[in-house]
Amino acid sequence: MENSNVYEKPVTLSNTLKFAVPTIAMTVFMSFYTMVDGLFVSNLIGTSALSAINLTAPIIQLVTAISTMLATGGSAVIMRKMGEQNGKEAKEDFTFLILVNVIVGVAMCAVGYLAMEHIFAGMNLSADVEGYCVEYLGHYLVFTVPILLMNNFTLYMIASEKANLSLICSVMGGVLNMVLDYVFIAGAGMGISGAAVATGIGYSVTAVVGLFVFSSKKSLLHFTKPAFRLKVLANAATNGCSEMATALVTGIITMMFNWTMLRYVGEDGVAAVTIIMYVLMFASSLYTGYSYGVAPMLSYYYGEQNREKLKKLVVVSFKVIAWISVMTVVASFLLTRPLVSVFARPDNPVYDLAVTGNRICTMALFFIGFNIFASGMFTALSNGIVSAVLAFSRSFVFMLIMMIVLPLILGVNGIWLATPVAELMAFVLSVVMFFKYRKKYGY
Repeated sequence: MENSNVYEKPVTLSNTLKFAVPTIAMTVFMSFYTMVDGLFVSNLIGTSALSAINLTAPIIQLVTAISTMLATGGSAVIMRKMGEQNGKEAKEDFTFLILVNVIVGVAMCAVGYLAMEHIFAGMNLSADVEGYCVEYLGHYLVFTVPILLMNNFTLYMIASEKANLSLICSVMGGVLNMVLDYVFIAGAGMGISGAAVATGIGYSVTAVVGLFVFSSKKSLLHFTKPAFRLKVLANAATNGCSEMATALVTGIITMMFNWTMLRYVGEDGVAAVTIIMYVLMFASSLYTGYSYGVAPMLSYYYGEQNREKLKKLVVVSFKVIAWISVMTVVASFLLTRPLVSVFARPDNPVYDLAVTGNRICTMALFFIGFNIFASGMFTALSNGIVSAVLAFSRSFVFMLIMMIVLPLILGVNGIWLATPVAELMAFVLSVVMFFKYRKKYGY
């Protein structure tokens, strides 16, 4: 049999965490060195440059959205086939989807270069911030294909029971990124472009290692002669559309945050939003890492029609997420001022804005974990439609409503409150969907 031993073991908290912890550590570390990027930029260049990084984020999320869709949706399709003992087709589909990602990467890179100057010119930014935006994104786009491969290889390493290798790659890439941040920005005087190049090189580590790993026939998944099955591409797109929707609408909501802050506070408000997003991203990475870690197990048990293991895994997952939620809320409240002070000094107007905003936004951490897991669970169960409804409602519909209504009533505090209220609404919807499909999947 080609299936990995981990899928045959009993579903216990210990076994589940052994499988998921490397992925959690990997996503936490990746979010950590994204924060380090902001740390170097804000302290060595200034908060205007930090604002620019946030203003470029929606375009970067747009560039990677399709890859995210194919990576998460494709992983569910492929691991389901592995659970059905159809390894040959799984490897052919894997190779095919990687080739599609390379083509998408080249296309999105070209589109990004053609569009970026027009986008930033229409934002009425100061000359300095607009220049930072073009400079950062222009260098970041060079690494589009390696970054898309990194997104894919990360998930496929986890599915191939190589989560530890994925963690090692992330750590190596993160350390390299942090070192190069200092070397390029402070040493070589490259400014914000140095931060973009350092990030691109750091992300490329997983892409390079993945090419070698998946070229080996010893790997559970490996490159072979691809079979161009459009149905597989459609299934991957359908299953992963929620993750793509999340990436797309996150970019849209980020733009809304930025525009609203520019209207109410100015560019200092954009810098404050950036700091809070770093904190939320760091906490959310725990949930994302866990969901990515257990997704192959959910897909495998579903393909195997093992409802007993599927049910146990879902119960264990809810307990883990509940525990993480309480811990992250407490930690975020207690560490608000130290966290914000890393990016902005107390005499900087950004500081007070970010402290207030973080304390309000922290309440969202009670619900984010359950919402992320619910969407990821339905993707793993090959129900991309429900997953997309959950992700789109959470990331766009509810956020859009709250971003329009609450600032009109509460001003700047309404901007911060939009996130926890939207996450609460999404949590209610997730609970409804969970019980609606409980009998169908037997979890």
